Amino acid sequence: MSQTIRLTMAQALVRYLTAQMVEEDGQQVPLFAGCFSIFGHGNVAGLGEALYQYKDQFPTYRAHNEQAMAHSAIAYAKSKFRRRMMAVTSSIGPGATNMVTAAALAHVNRLPVLLLPGDYFVHRLPDPVLQQVEDFTDGGISANDCFKPVSRYFDRIVHPAQLLSALPRAIATLTDPVNCGPVTLALPQDVQAEAFDYPVEFFEPRVVRFRAPVPEQAELQATIAALKSAKRPMIVSGGGVLYANATAQLKAFAESFGVPVGETQAGKSALPWDHPMQAGAIGVTGASAANALASEADVILAVGSRLQDFTTASNSLFGNARVISLNVNPFDTLKWHSLPLHADAALGLDALQAGLAGWKADTEWTAKAAGLNQEWRTIVSQITSRTEPPSADYLPYDGEVIGAVQRSSNSTHTDIAVCAAGTLPAELHKLWRTSFPGGYHMEYGYSCMGYEIAGGLGVKMARPEKDVFVMVGDGSYLMMNSEIATSVMLGHKLIIVVQDNRGYGCINRLQQATGSAPFNNMLKDCLTGQHGFPQVDFAKHAEALGAISEHVPNITALEDALKRARAADRTYVIVIDTDDRRVTKEGGAWWEVGIPAVSTREQVNAAYARNQEAKQHQKK
Repeated sequence: MSQTIRLTMAQALVRYLTAQMVEEDGQQVPLFAGCFSIFGHGNVAGLGEALYQYKDQFPTYRAHNEQAMAHSAIAYAKSKFRRRMMAVTSSIGPGATNMVTAAALAHVNRLPVLLLPGDYFVHRLPDPVLQQVEDFTDGGISANDCFKPVSRYFDRIVHPAQLLSALPRAIATLTDPVNCGPVTLALPQDVQAEAFDYPVEFFEPRVVRFRAPVPEQAELQATIAALKSAKRPMIVSGGGVLYANATAQLKAFAESFGVPVGETQAGKSALPWDHPMQAGAIGVTGASAANALASEADVILAVGSRLQDFTTASNSLFGNARVISLNVNPFDTLKWHSLPLHADAALGLDALQAGLAGWKADTEWTAKAAGLNQEWRTIVSQITSRTEPPSADYLPYDGEVIGAVQRSSNSTHTDIAVCAAGTLPAELHKLWRTSFPGGYHMEYGYSCMGYEIAGGLGVKMARPEKDVFVMVGDGSYLMMNSEIATSVMLGHKLIIVVQDNRGYGCINRLQQATGSAPFNNMLKDCLTGQHGFPQVDFAKHAEALGAISEHVPNITALEDALKRARAADRTYVIVIDTDDRRVTKEGGAWWEVGIPAVSTREQVNAAYARNQEAKQHQKK
């Protein structure tokens, strides 16, 4: 008979998580870097006590907002390329539902996070309890059922013994290359405190291994044949290249065969910014070089990409090409009626490298790509080197702010930029230069406003040796800024650059581009009371949260402030007013938006006609 140990369900849960290990840089380290927690009704007594008991082996970090702490945990996992992760726990009611948005973000981006919300009493002796959602037709439903559509694996632990099966399933999902995403274990508060005799062997340390599917031979040979017939091939590098640690294979493939590389938002930083075959960002927010090459390519090799609409310009960018999808997820290999190559990105590229020996892209195509790529780098240098304002009332735009941040690194390009929503994803995708994998951290699968500062905290926890720059607009800052206080409390310094254009400038421009009048986006265009729209002092607000902060009037002053920020001992917030109308005009591509077919506004009718014309280029 196996030896047992008597533990509460919560104690067993934390002990099991503590025993999961992973290899990192040749060393065994914990798979879980700890747990973010906001204690409340439903998790403080059971799980809270267990976390306290194991606090030396399994750190607990207090946060200020449940959605934000989950964002931090997700950003940590993304920065670790899904090889390490964190847990988060909340109360049974609003604390739990606050995390649903973060769960959706992790689900879309396929990033691991373990969600541990408290739940009602299984025995139902007090019923309903505080914060319990009552369903009039189903007594088994709680607020945590909201997690089901946005979890890769969901379980409600109604008996301590269920951990014996639920926890291995949870770890398998969190570390699976295909099913990776959020796992939710709903924890009824009475069951958290119940004791059970668990097998001791259940808690023995275990090194988690990550599966890497090899290419199937028939698919591999078909892919090799398709590439050998190509004269103008191009690679689209997605996030799967980074998660598979396949950046060396990508570089070798591009160099060996003379194939240009365009990077998605998730795949940016897979190839150094100055590599001759680096064509830059691709798609709606793409570089002129990458998009021009994509429109002329006869074969597109998409590596680790979901091929979403911003990458494909709403299915209009690759109209002349046959698409090959090399992806660890069979679901993605079917998109665009692609030629599928189901495999790990690194192993797939290795196999193609061997099978294509002696083949090269057309030399004129490779030379053309190198020339266009260099032209784009020159354009980026021109945009990001602007410093002197042409007039006293001139406001800089985001591209010039990005340039100042990049110059402050003395051209080493070793900082990490963090962003998520608004105008900045387009500007950073085009203009940010990075020399190492992970130097660009963009949450653009869900494009969740409010992710930026919380995400920056998670990135800094994962990469403490790097300067982490959070680039955020005033709209996202106002949505979620509480983790400034958490970063100060934990000693994880961020440099936050707030670009204040006094409203939702990005969506305001889209609104007008589709023919509508400016309405309800910029503060000046909103319904207001007798005092008008607020004049928010972001610098004072950040200072109140414990950061060092200042407001600067122009790019020259910004550069001086960045020097002070780099030298500071804690989170530093710099605020600069920016122009809401100007964007980088170079690059970009069409994006389909639903425009009314009938309107009393001539501008809307004209926009509808333009949209219908653009749709003629969509690949059906």
